[in-house]
Amino acid sequence: MNLSEVTERISRKLEAKGAQPDRQKIESRLHRLVEEFGVNIAEAERTVTGDLAREYNLTGVGSTSTELRPISEIVPGEWVTIEGKIVALTPSLSPSIAQTGIIADSSGAMRFVTWTRANAPAMEYGRWYRIESAVVDEYKGAPNLKIHSGTTISRMEKDVPLLPSITPITELKSGVGSVRAKVIQDWEVSHDRMLQTGLLGDESGTIKFVIWKEDGDGPSQGADPAAPEEPLGKEKLSLDTVYNIFYATIDEYNGRLSLSLNTAMYISDEGDIEVGRNETEIQGALVHVAPGSGLIKRCPVEGCNRTLSRQNYCPVHEIQPNFRYDLRLKAVLDDGIRARNVLMQRDVVEKLVGITLDEAIGIAESNPLGMDEIFYRVRNAVLGRYYTCSGGEFAGRLLVDSCVPVTFKPEELAALLNRAGGEAA
Repeated sequence: MNLSEVTERISRKLEAKGAQPDRQKIESRLHRLVEEFGVNIAEAERTVTGDLAREYNLTGVGSTSTELRPISEIVPGEWVTIEGKIVALTPSLSPSIAQTGIIADSSGAMRFVTWTRANAPAMEYGRWYRIESAVVDEYKGAPNLKIHSGTTISRMEKDVPLLPSITPITELKSGVGSVRAKVIQDWEVSHDRMLQTGLLGDESGTIKFVIWKEDGDGPSQGADPAAPEEPLGKEKLSLDTVYNIFYATIDEYNGRLSLSLNTAMYISDEGDIEVGRNETEIQGALVHVAPGSGLIKRCPVEGCNRTLSRQNYCPVHEIQPNFRYDLRLKAVLDDGIRARNVLMQRDVVEKLVGITLDEAIGIAESNPLGMDEIFYRVRNAVLGRYYTCSGGEFAGRLLVDSCVPVTFKPEELAALLNRAGGEAA
């Protein structure tokens, strides 16, 4: 950590309280404490912050980090002391990081990271800890607790049960959250590291979820055998089942939120949910039919559902002679302003093209072109025609629930020609 970073952090804290600090003055004070008096950077930051807060008659700037704070009230730029339970540990992706995970108290939860150079004791899953003089910064739009060399970690001999508060999907924000939701779609995975991805919904709306594959190597070395056992690996969610999902990681990408369930604990619920829909409707010309449309083969292994190659090869389960057929349409719909990728499943394709799955299988098995014949028939039936499609939009693709052809309206054509200054034929 260099002095410029610390200067910027102190300045932001003071500016948040309405002060207009002199950054050069702040850095000069820090330099004197660190370079001339040998004070460590953490203590120097606390000292300068406290001094300036008194000069500007400010309160609540975080001049001391010994006061116990609820996790839900923590904001980036503070030095804090918290008490919480380790509810998730995640693999470190860098040798500079010793440990990452989620810590929670009765008010909320947040991600934490322990730097290797901090030489801090490893925290155990399911244990309570008091963490003093930790730094809060921002990671992926949410507060993130950083444990450094100046942080003190003390294990607490208590086991207070935590009951996370459930948040409606439409009210989620980046960070850590808990939801009660129903699995309404199970998508084909797009990466070998993915275990499962799909769509969750509750009464307020829907959100994408993903579960990444884990090694499941067991407890960390040096862990207390008496500590609560950390779950190994993750199980897939079942379609049309309701789950209580606690401490999921909420990330934002391109303005859309998604849930990563690798940090979460999820329990199936016997109840049901009437899922609220946030649907998008698009009207335009279908200008492209992508390869992989028409009649396809899917892996029959339970929970897989991946598309097979022409040689019946699944990237996970290898050769699958007992494959099952399916119909789908991957296309581009252009509304004149924006071209969007759309994906239609079997029920929509059957209605749109006028061919059932059984009929498509029969044609493919009796035609020299095989499955290519179905691709050409599907393409010829829809390409260049106008449709109104509606569904949920995720990761830049419209997942179509319904699609109907646009009917010709002479009065609209006449109005457009009049606007263009032309004449109807």
